[in-house]
Amino acid sequence: MMNRLRIAQVYFSPRMLLMLVLGFASGMPLALSGGTLTAWMVAEGIDIRTIGVFSLTGLPYAFKFLWSPLMDRYVPPFLGRRRGWMLVTQILLVVTLATLGFFNPSSNLPLVALLAVAVAFFSASQDIVLDAYRTEYLSPQERGAGAGVWIMGYRIAILVSGAAALILSDHLPWRTVYVLMGGLMTIGCLATLIAPEPRPEDREGRAVVPPASLREAVVNPLVEFFRRPGSLEVLLFVVLYKIGDVAAAQMTTPFILQHIGFSRTELGAVYKGLGMVATIVGTLAGGALMIRWSLKRSLFVFGVLQGVSTISFILLEFTGRQVWALGVVIGIENVTSGMGTAAYTALLMGLCNTRFTATQYALLSSLMAVSRYVTGAPTGYLAAAVGWPAFFTVCTLLAAPGLLLLLRYRRWGVNAEPDAGLPPGN
Repeated sequence: MMNRLRIAQVYFSPRMLLMLVLGFASGMPLALSGGTLTAWMVAEGIDIRTIGVFSLTGLPYAFKFLWSPLMDRYVPPFLGRRRGWMLVTQILLVVTLATLGFFNPSSNLPLVALLAVAVAFFSASQDIVLDAYRTEYLSPQERGAGAGVWIMGYRIAILVSGAAALILSDHLPWRTVYVLMGGLMTIGCLATLIAPEPRPEDREGRAVVPPASLREAVVNPLVEFFRRPGSLEVLLFVVLYKIGDVAAAQMTTPFILQHIGFSRTELGAVYKGLGMVATIVGTLAGGALMIRWSLKRSLFVFGVLQGVSTISFILLEFTGRQVWALGVVIGIENVTSGMGTAAYTALLMGLCNTRFTATQYALLSSLMAVSRYVTGAPTGYLAAAVGWPAFFTVCTLLAAPGLLLLLRYRRWGVNAEPDAGLPPGN
């Protein structure tokens, strides 16, 4: 009874509502420069190999740590260090997403690629400051639930910019769809104006002193992180934990549309719609379990389930174009992915030092993006070479190395906030 009351108090707090809305703002650009854009390219007859290589347009997510120190060091002249950068990046996303819709991939592929890179850059920049805001705003006890609610908002955005956009594309020009989706990003702007600026403290309760120079903002976060025991193991785990899941995700849209033969409306209704509901169930269930379980146990159990869900796509090879089978596969995949992402996000928050939140979180999440985009680039060639059943089997086996690294978890010092390791001003 006490556990249920505790879970309810956490989930129904005003802080979780803010996490929901900001998670929505974080999720909107990703589908519009990823899965939805891929569906547009499929509709225009773009070759599957080109679609696979097109995943490289998302590389700004992998390299966002390069400019993240600027967001730790410099403060915009309005709204504060975190909220000021949030508003700037959100306005840029509104403009760039709307512009992307004015150019057809079949006749303007290089320009579409350039705009997709711009969307990814501004989206990655928004994520830098949103991740820092979430880490500094939530208490350690709220991080598991906060991660789950954030992902729920993120997935609602995927529903809107994925499922709704795909369904609308059957009835409206793609230009109109992208202008509408860009306009919805203003919801993030409103939340930013209303949200309080966080006041981070170290574990002794002292106010955190921001970096005093650009050199301090660049060098000290790396020095502090690599002084910790097991720092290299942590980085390797961050890269490998979801590598099989993201490799499979890059090719699920071509697999479902081209190979199995579902329509874009069916894909939008089941793959995006039901998938969103399943992810919400997964993230909320995962967050609730994380209140009771250790983070290590959560990462392991959810990681195993992620691997099992990937191979379930082979079911569609036997059933063919059956909506019920698509629903089963998508439901399993999204429930387990939601659980794994909630635990993964809580891990990243627990690894950050509050003096350098933006830079350290960006470094860790950039490594995750490396597995998403670099691994995604050759997936089209792999699927074409070995066939779909073997492709999903390989993606399933990719989950094993990350799970084995959890044997070293005790060395990583996740449960307590890391020491600064460097005095203020160094």
